Amino acid sequence: MRDNWEAWLASGLRVLLILGIAFTARFVVRRAITRLIARLNREDSDKRRSAALGGLLVNPERRRQRSETIGSVLRSTASVLVLGTAALMVLDELGVRLGPLMASAGIAGVAIGFGARSLVADVLSGLFMLLEDQYGVGDTIDVGEASGTVLEIGLRVTTLRGDTGETWYVRNGEIKRVGNLSQGWATAGVDVTVEADADLDQIRKLIAMVGDDLSDTAPWDELLWEPVEVLGVESVAGEQLVLRVIVKTQPGKASVVERELRWRIKRVLGGAGITQPEASGPSLSPGPPAAAGGGGPAAADSAGGGGGGGGAAEG
Repeated sequence: MRDNWEAWLASGLRVLLILGIAFTARFVVRRAITRLIARLNREDSDKRRSAALGGLLVNPERRRQRSETIGSVLRSTASVLVLGTAALMVLDELGVRLGPLMASAGIAGVAIGFGARSLVADVLSGLFMLLEDQYGVGDTIDVGEASGTVLEIGLRVTTLRGDTGETWYVRNGEIKRVGNLSQGWATAGVDVTVEADADLDQIRKLIAMVGDDLSDTAPWDELLWEPVEVLGVESVAGEQLVLRVIVKTQPGKASVVERELRWRIKRVLGGAGITQPEASGPSLSPGPPAAAGGGGPAAADSAGGGGGGGGAAEG
């Protein structure tokens, strides 16, 4: 009887020791992960301040959410590993045979994994999207059937706000490609239609004046990243010429800049006595849809092509 009590007491002490070590290890690991994430955030904050001084755009909310999500995943994984190992050691200490239990758990795990394979694919895809920083909160992205501004990024679902106000919930595992329209830069393009016998040198100078004036006026001075450029004659149709005008802009602001360019170019050409041809279409027509340079679907060739900086990535 005494020997049994001593055995139970020793076993209980070992169980308490295992649990104490497990919870201590869990606390230490989670705290280390939290400090690592905080340190990375501080270093990233310093880099963002340097980038802001250099005139580059930064998104603190995006970086913060990404680091917190990754930290949460790491802490949860560490907890599962440490506490799961401790639970197995406690069961072994209590005399429970782990062989049949592990075999049953393996069979159940295979069944659950087979049934939840789409969930696993969603979670893994979401984790890699966060690790690779393909997009963040506030970015405008195109994921195929849906496009819009990112409202929230989860490990399973990405939430988008569409251009007309609808909310899209896109499973991460179904995202095969991502076009990020908020990384790098965008190209604003305007087609200017004039008479075939117009003075092209004069028109080029007038458009250059429009670009200089736009670059010196708020808030356009912050949206334009390069001077307005007249590429030349885009096409010739009968008695009309189409001139191509482009400018590199802040991501997501190409359409706004295009509208202002059309307005100002129309006003300047009219003030200089340069008549617009009476064509079936508008004399100042928009170019192909502008896209963020390097970040989303490539800008149309006539709009000056793609740029640098962003990254369209496989989801």
